[in-house]
Amino acid sequence: MKRLISRLAAVLALALPLAANAQMPQPPEVAAKSYLLLDMASNQVLAERNADAPADPASLTKLMTAYVVFGALRDKKISEDQVLPVSLRAWEERKGGGSLMFIEPRDKPKVADLLRGMIVNSGNDASVVLAEGVGGSLPVFVEMMNRQAQAFGLKNTSFKNVTGLTEPGHHSTARDLAVIASRIIRDFPEYYPIYSTKKYRYDGAPASNENNRNVLLSRDPTVDGMKTGFTEAAGYCLIASAQRDFPNGKRRLLSVVLNTTSMEARATESQKLLNWGYAAWDAVRLFEPGKPVATPPVWKGKANEVKLGSDAGVFVSVPKGEGGKLVTRIERTDPLVAPLAKGQKVGVLKVATAAGAPVAELPLVVLEGVEEAGIFGRAWDAIRLWIK
Repeated sequence: MKRLISRLAAVLALALPLAANAQMPQPPEVAAKSYLLLDMASNQVLAERNADAPADPASLTKLMTAYVVFGALRDKKISEDQVLPVSLRAWEERKGGGSLMFIEPRDKPKVADLLRGMIVNSGNDASVVLAEGVGGSLPVFVEMMNRQAQAFGLKNTSFKNVTGLTEPGHHSTARDLAVIASRIIRDFPEYYPIYSTKKYRYDGAPASNENNRNVLLSRDPTVDGMKTGFTEAAGYCLIASAQRDFPNGKRRLLSVVLNTTSMEARATESQKLLNWGYAAWDAVRLFEPGKPVATPPVWKGKANEVKLGSDAGVFVSVPKGEGGKLVTRIERTDPLVAPLAKGQKVGVLKVATAAGAPVAELPLVVLEGVEEAGIFGRAWDAIRLWIK
């Protein structure tokens, strides 16, 4: 039982590492200190290097800043039409040499404006105003960011500020940043389109400040986000997300490239990873959402069997052309004894290529709960289990 629980914990982590096997596609050479490529359909990492190495996240920090603000909007603690005051602290961000929205204390920006100023212009001043508006103060908001990181299970991320300016103890990793970015896409689809905005300029800001620094938005029509970053310590960083159409549906890849040497390098290396991911890998739907993968017997329950599967369906990423040759195997915590709750994890589905190379391990959950039987039913099954 302990063994299976530990396996399930590993499955629930963002990255399901692929076996180092000669049959697996070899990623291109990427000129970045660390990188990661995630297929969001299957939640599998297709390629990575130094993905767990601590790194200065620069303005990629603002992904978590945005996530917390989006949560406040969802919970109706603030509204998009709400005007937030520009504090002296926010105005003083222009002394720090970072990116700006160019707002002043006399301005009355709305939350909707500030979100675009933070995401499109990467404005440190906008980030501070939003953080103060949601948290009441910067220290409180930073605590909110760190609590959210803990809720995501991020072990290698610590935030000290809301902007990404270099500060001791402020760090993350390619893997953790991929978690934050993917959670924005999944949890807040209504706000994700802001990341595809190519130009935004607040009234009074210089015209030179309007362009989104993610140049892939203009180069690749399938790229619709997400965020750039730069400091001397972090180098040039980019998280890019693309969605392309395939015969079996849309497929989204997310690349994280950290510490490259220039704006052009971060774009080129990100594009290289995305193109390779689409060309070298297929996303295969093994099972439909809500459809049972297995219906094993249940003991001491009102039903004799239970449906196991995945509410979201089961996708796996496989080397190009291997989709029809996959081998699947189920491992369960037998015997399954009622009560079993809907969504309860009771096993894993292991997927491998025909040659036996592991591809993925996916959690199997109870699709329909099974209530405990009456006293006589439980007693009878207890005898049967004892005999078995």
